[in-house]
Amino acid sequence: MSKKVLIIEDHDEIRANLVEILEMARYTVYQAENGKLGVDLAISHVPDIILCDIMMPELDGYGVLYMLNRHEQTSGIPFIFLTAKAEHADLRKGMELGADDYLVKPFDDMELLNAIDIRLRKKAANDLSHQSRTEAFKILVEKTDGLAEFNKIIEEKKSRDFKKNQVIYYEDDHGKGLYLVTHGRVKTIKLAKDGRELMTGIYSQGDYLGINAVLSDSCYADTATALEDSSVCLIPLDQMETILNLYPEVARKFIHLLSRDNRAKEEQLLELAYHSVRKKMAGTLLRLYGQAKVNDNLINISREDLAAMACMATETVSRTLSDFKDEQLIDRNGTKIMVLNHEGLSKMKN
Repeated sequence: MSKKVLIIEDHDEIRANLVEILEMARYTVYQAENGKLGVDLAISHVPDIILCDIMMPELDGYGVLYMLNRHEQTSGIPFIFLTAKAEHADLRKGMELGADDYLVKPFDDMELLNAIDIRLRKKAANDLSHQSRTEAFKILVEKTDGLAEFNKIIEEKKSRDFKKNQVIYYEDDHGKGLYLVTHGRVKTIKLAKDGRELMTGIYSQGDYLGINAVLSDSCYADTATALEDSSVCLIPLDQMETILNLYPEVARKFIHLLSRDNRAKEEQLLELAYHSVRKKMAGTLLRLYGQAKVNDNLINISREDLAAMACMATETVSRTLSDFKDEQLIDRNGTKIMVLNHEGLSKMKN
């Protein structure tokens, strides 16, 4: 069965040329002359890959990608931008939205076909590896029927890949379901009116996002963004509601997780409100140390993210870390911080 390609391009001649090339290469091709029609075609036909121009009337390429990311059936489709622009800011914007590649016009036939082939092969490899990858993330291992049913749902779901800095969901989006981090790390932030970020948590392999929204049938309370290249599995809201209603033991598990998360956030707020700079930094490092899930005492986080988590200016973070290094509490190497004296940090925090 031939692979399906959707072309979204407002220039008639360019679109016709792309259709001709891809049909000769034995692809099934769908075409749209504007972004709105392209979104409709993507949802109705669910192509294997999408080629999309950036500058278009009605809805530009960024808008197309944003809309498709909001639909579960189209959010994981490989997406290649076609553009006459190659400015760094444009490339960064597209990649942060989740684009997989860029082709800068004019490009030749082989460049086009190779780009499509690479993305399709990568997607196929990711799909094949999904089952073996999710086996490592059955964190609910009790032998009860409800937990077994929940594990079965996780196994059947495909993980979606997110690039570093790509948004998974936005604050105030209505909860679509529960997210399980299957690879990498994800941060959650709240954005102040002046644009400053407060990081509310870091989640890694085996952690859940959006528990509050699922249990209360409300909007997400913060924005979730990939700290590094990550994979996340979405369990839709309707399936979660069925499991929670049928199996009290699963509901209890998530109530415990939510309670633990709320307690951690309460402690963070108290630190931010009343502690000194040194105490706030010690508390932040200890939280990260506890979440690291490794035995080498290493914390890998950028200065900007550490500032957002501790609610400090980046310059203050640098000065405080330098003081801690001089006191042999930590060691620093780029974005990596090694905790040398866990006991010393704990005493300072308290």
